[in-house]
Amino acid sequence: MFIHNKKLQYTVRVARPNPVLASFMLEQFGGPQGELAAAMRYFTQALGEVDPGRKDMLMDIATEELSHLEIIGSIVAMLNKGSKGKLAEGADEQADLYRSLSQGCSVQTEALLYGGGPSLTNSSGVPWTAAYIDSIGDPSADLRSNIAAESRAKIVYERLINVTDDADVKDALTFLMTREIAHQKSFEKALYAIHDNFPPGKLQGKPEFANLYVHASHGEGETLGPWNSGADWRRLDDVESALPLNGGDGQAEVKLSSDENRFIEALVLRTRSDPDSQPTTGADLGSEGRH
Repeated sequence: MFIHNKKLQYTVRVARPNPVLASFMLEQFGGPQGELAAAMRYFTQALGEVDPGRKDMLMDIATEELSHLEIIGSIVAMLNKGSKGKLAEGADEQADLYRSLSQGCSVQTEALLYGGGPSLTNSSGVPWTAAYIDSIGDPSADLRSNIAAESRAKIVYERLINVTDDADVKDALTFLMTREIAHQKSFEKALYAIHDNFPPGKLQGKPEFANLYVHASHGEGETLGPWNSGADWRRLDDVESALPLNGGDGQAEVKLSSDENRFIEALVLRTRSDPDSQPTTGADLGSEGRH
């Protein structure tokens, strides 16, 4: 059961209305790195989690993310308050009102369709979608994804902080950004509390390929580092001569029944190309006047 406390997790103040900034803030309301996506990601993971400790952590963080959604939504609503009243009451002349609403991104949509309230869209007006949720149901994989999600969200908050000179908004965004750091720490601790956490899943993979680095991109800028050289790696530099890696002729094969073979042979015969033909095509006919 969810119980709502009318106090925000963090006191939010906005120095002055700014509908353009409000549209930017929607990135963390209904965007792929936003608070709704985070809450739904961790909430659904918690429902399927069998470890009581991880389940408790995921529920705690998912619920806190909903409180962060409330904070961002409140910021959006306050930044839109000036234009909300003007639009509702027709306070400005038509041309002035149009200019004030058309100065950035999805400002017009927010004002006209949502009355200045936060919409479940990103900053470009694209509706929120469950496709943002990338959980796969394995804790070692999902925790890594959660760590990355918190990292991406922190970067978006940094960028939002950089586009406003409103000290009060910066203060609230800094709090939200900092909580992303805390969540990342929790997810990392939970990941490494699983002793056998790499590779994700149960199967270890084939040893001859698990430590193989395939040097497939050749040219200027080639660099050696711990990601492609050293005791952890068997490096393959001459890729072409080593193909296929598992021996054989490197072709794709399938065993077919006699009937399936007969049908395939008939298809090949019926659709074969004539390499000696020079057919006249629509491209030829369309270019006749240009010669």
